[in-house]
Amino acid sequence: MNILGINHFYHDSSACIVSDGELKAAIEEERLNRRKHTGEFPVRAIARCLELAGLEPGDIDAVAVSIRPTLHWPAKLGYTLRHPAGARSFLRHELINSYYKQKALRGWFAQTWPAGGRRPRLYFVPHHLAHVAGTFFVSPYDRAALLSLDGSGEWATSFLGLGEGNRITCFNQSFFPHSLGSFYEAVTEFCGFKPNYDEGKTMGLAPFGDPGRFLPQVSQMVKVDGEGGIRVDLSWFSYQFWGRRRCGPRFHQVFGPPRRRDAPIEKHHEDAAAAFQQVLEEAALEMCRILRERTGCRHLVVAGGVALNSVMNGRIVRESGFDDLYVMPAAGDNGTAIGAAYYIYNGLLGRERNFVHDDPYVGTAYGDGDIAAVLRECKLAAEYHEDIEARTARLLRDGHIVGWFQGRMEIGPRALGNRSILADPTRPDMKDRINAEVKHREAYRPFAPSVPVEAMNDYFDSRVQAPFMLKVCNVLPHKREVIPAVTHVDGSARMQSVRVDVNPRYHRLLNEFGRLGGVPVLLNTSFNVMGEPIVESPLDAIRCFFSTGLDKLVLGRYLVSK
Repeated sequence: MNILGINHFYHDSSACIVSDGELKAAIEEERLNRRKHTGEFPVRAIARCLELAGLEPGDIDAVAVSIRPTLHWPAKLGYTLRHPAGARSFLRHELINSYYKQKALRGWFAQTWPAGGRRPRLYFVPHHLAHVAGTFFVSPYDRAALLSLDGSGEWATSFLGLGEGNRITCFNQSFFPHSLGSFYEAVTEFCGFKPNYDEGKTMGLAPFGDPGRFLPQVSQMVKVDGEGGIRVDLSWFSYQFWGRRRCGPRFHQVFGPPRRRDAPIEKHHEDAAAAFQQVLEEAALEMCRILRERTGCRHLVVAGGVALNSVMNGRIVRESGFDDLYVMPAAGDNGTAIGAAYYIYNGLLGRERNFVHDDPYVGTAYGDGDIAAVLRECKLAAEYHEDIEARTARLLRDGHIVGWFQGRMEIGPRALGNRSILADPTRPDMKDRINAEVKHREAYRPFAPSVPVEAMNDYFDSRVQAPFMLKVCNVLPHKREVIPAVTHVDGSARMQSVRVDVNPRYHRLLNEFGRLGGVPVLLNTSFNVMGEPIVESPLDAIRCFFSTGLDKLVLGRYLVSK
């Protein structure tokens, strides 16, 4: 059975193919149209996924869309009638946007499968089921507590439940405007970043601030009741009226003036980020405590855009009482294409679970022949190295910043060793160099370390693996001066543990680098510049290489120099 999964309703459009329970391909549309966080219908991603899976449209048995647009409409209309001042924005956001999104879907469907012929069945999966149920079905757990948190789906903002085999039980859901995602989006806007996209910047800024300065006020904004329901004191905010601003007048009276984009970050911005981060973590931990008591599960699945808050996930690992948690590499809306497909396959149709999504490399691969052809087309000289890992390790050891392009592209916002920029983390100046010369982004932004799973506990205080770079842990105190370029100001790191069976070439590169200098850890950041998607093709990589301060480019086994 072949299922095509689609996410396109809000942002981070994506597509996937699931064949007889196996994830054959998954790609975000932004990687192909080169518009970050695009909400366009994923025509390119669908075509590429079909190509990678070796399928034609006629081979598709079902199409799973990660939204049910008609869900919760009585609640939405009732809320609008109670808040007539926001009615115009509501109509634009919910009605007009929904109309054009559904029109794009229906038009594509009719064009792909004309009337009168065999057509796949079209399923609409509720957004949070696509998030959390779909994530559970590809997790390594047969039984787990389930938690989904985001801004909002159709109207829901959270999901607490239990997964057992192919069965999902919902205990509690919260609904807009009571949303931890929207709560955190507000402080992201206040700090001068783009809400709904730049929450990672707020998370990285938080350790520079003093949470205690604003904690008395922020801790009163969010409450979690005994069933895990979220209640937000809306007197601080304006996001509930669908306006362009998320922070209300009371917010600015207490926290001070918001930061204009590109203006300096001031102390009150850092302190606000710190307080909001801490309150988010405490609220999530309370929900986890409730789930732990109610389910008795040893494992937890976390999904939704808020699940990309890896600092929060790190505290959940350490403090929630669960043995470990699973977060899909594309935990945000991009991953709901996968979630919707698996909800149909395992949940609705009851097919046996036979797949664990522990390999994030599910996009396009370009072989050495493809790369050689692009190099000839661009008239670029390149060296071919059979042992490219050893050659690259020497370049990194010598202080070069390397663009590393290998194998199948990762799914999700984190580069995990196939579309990465790599550097030596033992050099104290490396973080500033890459932020200024390559990424062209804020100087405070931290970088993540990659380490072979066998050496993980030699450098990091973590009892669990973190293959998708979504569980922040602490760098061991005596190692912080050894790897300063990947140690954040608070001594933490967003570690990626690398297994040889999942990515053998990257695993070998780490060990080759360790053989040269005794430290098998590399600084790993996404192969892009700020504001652009991660590179998808060799041509994307070449363009990025020649427009940034990268020193070397490794494409497969080819080495390109400037």
